[in-house]
Amino acid sequence: MTLDSQPPTTLLALDDAQPLSIRAKAMVFADPASRALLDYLERMAPSDVPVLVNGETGTGKELVARHVHRLSKRAGPFLAVNCGAITEQLAESELFGHEAGAFTGAVGRRQGWFEAADGGTLFLDEIGDLPLPLQVKLLRVLQEREVVRLGSRKPIPIDVRLVAATNVDLNHAVHAGRFRLDLLYRLNIAQVRLPPLRERPGDIEPLAEHFLKQYTQRLGRAPVRLSAGARATLKRYPWPGNIRELENAIHFALLVADGSDLEPEHLSMAGSWNEHAWDSTWSDDAAAPGAHAQMNGTPLAIIGKQLERLLDAPPSDLFNELDSLIVRTAFRASGENQVRAAALLGVTRNVIRTMLRRHGLLGAADGESTPRDNPAQVPDASDDHRPASPND
Repeated sequence: MTLDSQPPTTLLALDDAQPLSIRAKAMVFADPASRALLDYLERMAPSDVPVLVNGETGTGKELVARHVHRLSKRAGPFLAVNCGAITEQLAESELFGHEAGAFTGAVGRRQGWFEAADGGTLFLDEIGDLPLPLQVKLLRVLQEREVVRLGSRKPIPIDVRLVAATNVDLNHAVHAGRFRLDLLYRLNIAQVRLPPLRERPGDIEPLAEHFLKQYTQRLGRAPVRLSAGARATLKRYPWPGNIRELENAIHFALLVADGSDLEPEHLSMAGSWNEHAWDSTWSDDAAAPGAHAQMNGTPLAIIGKQLERLLDAPPSDLFNELDSLIVRTAFRASGENQVRAAALLGVTRNVIRTMLRRHGLLGAADGESTPRDNPAQVPDASDDHRPASPND
């Protein structure tokens, strides 16, 4: 199906089985970016390759996974597992099953999620939270297309299409030693980047109308309209909580509004949001061609824009302050591990040590290693003539 023949709005929705869930329960494909995504899904879904969905919390990753399963026409079930919600001690049993007596409390044989999804699709949400030992076993399952239950030696063939999702950058997780590079290669055959709601503004109003209709019926209210002011407010707001936050905002507005129109004052979004501060931050170039893509495209584009504002009235020691900010942030993100911090910034360990000393994060008399730089825990980056790498 081409974009020209695609209907203006396509809706995906879930039931309300989990009213307190932070997941998105509806998704539309009205914005050009969303329609391009839908076209890509329809071309990719019929294959059996693993799919990796990247997107912020609340953008609709599970909805995308369900749509991929639906388009694949696989006869088996669609099953969803949140990797962050299962304990590390029981994760292997949950995913791959166990035999009776495999561990204390295992009184009977039990299928794991992979066996239960045989012939269908298994959705592993927040796969970046999967413990490293389980990542090794998951890689083997994907390669061999068979599972071995805990407490057994007999492999069980499976036919499962895997869709994984994450709201973190797995490349950064690899550099930090929290995710296996070989597993990332195996998962990342078909990648889907799910844009946050602020990058697909054409979806905001159709989604608001959907939730307005849904909650009006649920609350037994007479039909309610979004006023022009409310529509403008919805479009200006950055939606850090994405679709789920939009749903909550509409639900709350219906609870406090007593007329037939929803006004801006009925919308309760992030309590710390200051609309005027947001407008003043971005309004200078809001009308420029491509401004929306620049502010919302990449973190570097946003940093570049803010740097331009800093240069209008620069601090006396701007370069040193920026250098300190970069080094301190990378060092903190790496768990204060020199090798990982160097890998995150793409520099050598010698360079990162010099930078850490410059900003008072490492004493000049310190030795070549710290307790956190345990060679058994992190990659070897002893070759300081090239940037530290998780592959070293």
